[in-house]
Amino acid sequence: MRDITLRQIEVIRAVMLRGTIIGAAEYLGVSAPGISRLLKHTEETLNLRLFERRGGLFVPSVEAQAVFDQIRTVYRGVENLQLALDSLKKGQNVQLAFASAPSVAQFIAARAIRNIRAQFPDLYIDLNILKIEETVDYLLLERGEFVIMSSKVDNPGIDSELIAETSLVCVLPEGHRLAEEPQISVFDLLEEPLVGIDPADPYGELLMRPFVENGLEVTHSMRGRFAQTVVSLVRHGLGVALIDRFSVAEVYMPGIVRRPLKEPSCIRSYVVTKQGRVLSSFAEYAIAQFRKELTLAATEPLTR
Repeated sequence: MRDITLRQIEVIRAVMLRGTIIGAAEYLGVSAPGISRLLKHTEETLNLRLFERRGGLFVPSVEAQAVFDQIRTVYRGVENLQLALDSLKKGQNVQLAFASAPSVAQFIAARAIRNIRAQFPDLYIDLNILKIEETVDYLLLERGEFVIMSSKVDNPGIDSELIAETSLVCVLPEGHRLAEEPQISVFDLLEEPLVGIDPADPYGELLMRPFVENGLEVTHSMRGRFAQTVVSLVRHGLGVALIDRFSVAEVYMPGIVRRPLKEPSCIRSYVVTKQGRVLSSFAEYAIAQFRKELTLAATEPLTR
């Protein structure tokens, strides 16, 4: 006896559900003669009468009840599988853990997560904020799948991929004497109290680079550890700062004015992962959203 095929099981179930050949054909979206031929062929192949014809209806035969019970079990399993797949598509009972540098976390991360949530409405998202020195442990211990950083990570177990780049901007408190200038040079800032981040920090070094490349020696009047802190200090009139464009990528930021920096500058964003780790489809989608939002933010006009 030949093995029964999935198509034959599908036809048997359709006749069970609808009770007629025509009804089964409509249910499956095929021709009635095709259903009739396949059902007859199945009974002949199995040497088993599956249905009795009563008043134009196809009624499961008594001797085939065990077969129909198994078919019902199979389709319950298929339905459960479909429910599981539907849940997975929406992100139910799944967690996506990743991290970001503070500069990206401030505004860009929320935009990317909004897109992720639209695609996977039930996905649980665990977002961490990390400095570069915390990234290696986070990835190697697999606390998360990826990190968005403003610098490459120098470790043989870590991969860094460039996903976006932007420029530095000058941030000033509202009402500052330079606020009406279309662009600002590092030379304009020499007499200003400069707020920044420790140049020994890779991100802080990037912020100081335009001064260094132009042979200028400047000192900070005060420092913060994160870009958000620097911007807050400027907002309260405590100085001026150079900051990456991603850190101020918001339509309206009361209390500060953003102006392009005259001198060339470049800040890059990298997606950093554990070498050899296979990312989930959720992580791959999330990285694509960060790439998209970072690229958009790099070209948005400075509104203030």
